[in-house]
Amino acid sequence: MSPITRGFGRKRPLEAASAERLPPGQYLVDDFPVLSAGPTPRVALEDWRFTVTGVDGLELSWSWEDMLGLPSEEITVDIHCVTKWSKLDTRWRGVSMDAFVGEDVDAGAFALFTSHGGYTTNVPVAEVTGGRAWVAYEYEGAPLSAEHGGPARLLIPHLYLWKSAKWVNGVILTNHERRGFWESYGYHNHGDPWREQRYSGD
Repeated sequence: MSPITRGFGRKRPLEAASAERLPPGQYLVDDFPVLSAGPTPRVALEDWRFTVTGVDGLELSWSWEDMLGLPSEEITVDIHCVTKWSKLDTRWRGVSMDAFVGEDVDAGAFALFTSHGGYTTNVPVAEVTGGRAWVAYEYEGAPLSAEHGGPARLLIPHLYLWKSAKWVNGVILTNHERRGFWESYGYHNHGDPWREQRYSGD
């Protein structure tokens, strides 16, 4: 993959009301910095699919129209990047991962998410079910831009943002953990911002 592309804005002054919402070592921004581990894919909606591969190898797949037919939610959450910026009260719309990993899927214990462009990231299944993660396709009331992972990205707000894979196109469910792109370069397997789990050994 190509080197990281970066886009950073100014730091936001920390107000007392925001302090308790900010994980250790983080600072607030007003804009939405762009960081990607390679070039930005441009995915046509008619070509987009989200495929779930169960532990038994069986696949379930949704087209863009199929996904839009599933119940969606508006989610307002704080997001935290491993590069230490945080943004509060971001507003998204997406479909809960519970709609994709249901009773018909042999879920196993671990999930490896895949993306257009070859990016991957690993997360325990328990971290993306139970109303904790979404396939998001709108941001602040508008279609999600390609720079921020559109047409759809994973959203796991309680973990560092690299776990919220941009341009997501599927998930492989397994009984054994497989490291994703950044995890194979020494990033933490879990990535909890409140525990500062940035790198392996943190």
